[in-house]
Amino acid sequence: MPRQSTTPPFPNCPCCNPSLHTIAQHWLQAVTSRRLFLLGTGSFMGAIALSSLPATARTQPTSSPSPTRQGQIADAAEADAIYTDGTILTMSDAQPTAVAVAVKDGKILAVGSKEEVRSFQGPDTQLINLEGHTLVPGFIDGHGHVVAQGISATMANLLPPPDGTVDTMAKLQDTLRAWSKSPISQKFGLIIGNGYDDSQLAEQRHPNRDDLDAVSTELPVVVIHQSGHLGAYNSKALEMLGITADTPNPQGGVYQRRPNSQEPNGVMEEAAHSIAQSEILSQTVKIGPEQASEVVGLVEKGLAIYAQYGFTTAQEGLGNPGYFEVLKLGVHENRLNADIPLYMEYFMAATNAHELDWSRREYHGHLRLAGGKLVLDGSPQGRTAWLTEPYYKPPAGQPADYLGYPTLTDEQLLERIETGFKNNFQLICHCNGDAASDQLIRIVRTLTEKHGVADRRVVMIHAQMVREDQLDAMQELGIIPSFFPSHTFYWGDWHRDVTLGPKRAARISPTRSALQRGMKFTIHNDAPVVMPHAMRLLWSTVNRRTRSNQVLGADQAISPLDGLKALTIWGAYQHFEEDIKGSIEVGKLADFAILSANPTTVDSMTIRDIHVLETIKEGRTIYKASSPAGGSLN
Repeated sequence: MPRQSTTPPFPNCPCCNPSLHTIAQHWLQAVTSRRLFLLGTGSFMGAIALSSLPATARTQPTSSPSPTRQGQIADAAEADAIYTDGTILTMSDAQPTAVAVAVKDGKILAVGSKEEVRSFQGPDTQLINLEGHTLVPGFIDGHGHVVAQGISATMANLLPPPDGTVDTMAKLQDTLRAWSKSPISQKFGLIIGNGYDDSQLAEQRHPNRDDLDAVSTELPVVVIHQSGHLGAYNSKALEMLGITADTPNPQGGVYQRRPNSQEPNGVMEEAAHSIAQSEILSQTVKIGPEQASEVVGLVEKGLAIYAQYGFTTAQEGLGNPGYFEVLKLGVHENRLNADIPLYMEYFMAATNAHELDWSRREYHGHLRLAGGKLVLDGSPQGRTAWLTEPYYKPPAGQPADYLGYPTLTDEQLLERIETGFKNNFQLICHCNGDAASDQLIRIVRTLTEKHGVADRRVVMIHAQMVREDQLDAMQELGIIPSFFPSHTFYWGDWHRDVTLGPKRAARISPTRSALQRGMKFTIHNDAPVVMPHAMRLLWSTVNRRTRSNQVLGADQAISPLDGLKALTIWGAYQHFEEDIKGSIEVGKLADFAILSANPTTVDSMTIRDIHVLETIKEGRTIYKASSPAGGSLN
C-alpha cells in the first residue's frame, strides 16, 4: 500500500540530471503534435516547465512509515497533540465516533474516550480544544487536477457565478481586456482566459472569433470552456495556427464553422482545441531556468486552494512530462505539503508512463506515480460526450441523431488498457456518456477474461450517464465509479432542458444506485472545472438541487455520512491507500479537516455553508481560516 519512503527513490532522477535540458527541448518540439487535454493547461505547464530546469540539490522529504494496526489505543507514548471537546467522525464502521484523538509523529496514536486518550498526555503535549467543532479525516480528491488548479489562477477568470462574475459576452470581453494589461499577458503577448460557460452566458452560445477580435486583433486570444473540452480563438490565433476553410477536422475533434460555410468560426472541440492551444502556447510562452522556482509556486498555489477546502490528498489526474518535471522539482525543494497521486496521460503525452523512474506505491516528498489516465469521450455540458441515444437538443449544425463522439477506437483503447494490465499500472478512465462507459466495460471484460481477475481498481471517471446494467457490469469487473455530482447544481437545468432531457438528466451521477449495490465510489469536482469546494460538493450529492433550486433525481440522493465516506475512506480505497488514510484510526496518518459544523446533523440545505476552519496534514497545519467564517484563496 502507498506509504512515505525514507530514502530517495532513484539515483538517476531526471530532475537532477543535466541531460534533462536536451530531453526537455526535444519533448517540447514534439508536444505540439500531441493531444493534451484539460483546459489546455497541460501544454501551458509543458511550455513553462520544460524550459531548461536547473539541477537541484536533493532534500529529504518528510517520512511516514507504513502504519501498524494495534487497535484503537497504541502502546505507551507521549502524544504530540490531543484533540478533544468536539465531534469526531472517524469514517470507521468499527468506531464511527470518538471523543478524543491523540497524534504522534504525524500518525494517529489513540482514538477513544477523553480519559483513555489523555493517558498519553505528557508535559510537551499540545492540547487542542475543538470548541464544539467537527473533526473528520482529511478529504481525498476522487478526481481533479491540482497543478491545473494553480495554473488556472494565473489566467483571466471567466467563470460564471458563484465562482466568478462572467454571465454575458460583454463581461467576458471586459475581463479579457483587463487581463491583457497583466504582467503575464504583457510578457508573452497572449490573452488567455479560463472557465467561460455558454450555458450560463446570457447569449446562450460560445464566444466566436468575432467576439474575441473585439478584444484584440493584434494578439492571439484564447478562451477555454469551463469543461476544458472546448475553446474559442480569435482571428489572429487562427492565422498563427494556419487554420482555414481548407483545414480538415483532426481525429477526435471538430473545428466549428460559420453558417453555410467551411470558414472556421473560432470555436474548437476536443482534439482540435487541445492541439491548437498546445501550438499557440508553444509559440508564445517562453520561460527561462531563472523562473523554475516560480513555476513550482503554481503547484503550491493549487495545493493551497485544495487545503482551504479540507483536502490533504489532491490528485493530479492528467499529468504530462512537463507536470512531472515541475512536481519532481517541488519534491527536491521540499515544497509539496500534501499528497499528490499523479496519473500520467497514457499513450499520448507519456507513452511509457509505467516505465518512468518514480515511486509508484510509496510517496516520496508527497508525490507518487499512481497510474495512467485515458480519455474516452468529451463533455456532456459541451455536448461532446458520447451517448447511446441522441442529445435532447443537438448543438447548432448537428443532425437530430447526433450522439457526440469517441476519442479512441476499440483497438486503441484495448492496446492501452492491456499495457496497463501487464504492467500493474492503475488506470483511471474519463467516461461521461454511456456509450463511452459501454466501451470501457467492453474492453475491461475482454482483457479480464484474457488476463484473469486481479485487484486492478480501474476507475471510471465521471460516470455521469451510467445505466443500471452498466453498474452491474462495473460491480462484477471491479470498476470503481468516481462521480461528478456537482453537475446537478452547475449544469442540472442545462442537462434537463437542453443536453439530455428530463429522464436522463435525473440520473446524472447515480450515487444511490451504486450505494444500493454496496459499491465503493468517490465524488469529485474535477477541479479546476469546478473549484474544489468539498462542502458544496457534499451539498450537491445530498440535495441534488439545480441553480433554479429544482431537485434533479431525488431517488439518487444519498446521506451526508455516505457522502463523507466518498470523500474520505472510499477515496483512500480508490487510490490503494485505505491502510494509511481515509479514516481516524490508530496507525493511520494524522490527516484531518476541522469543520465549523457537523454535516450529518445540520439541515442538509445548509451543508454548503459549513466552513473548513483548519486542514492538518500528518499532524501539521497546512491551512487555517482567518476567522470562524472561513477564508478565501481564490
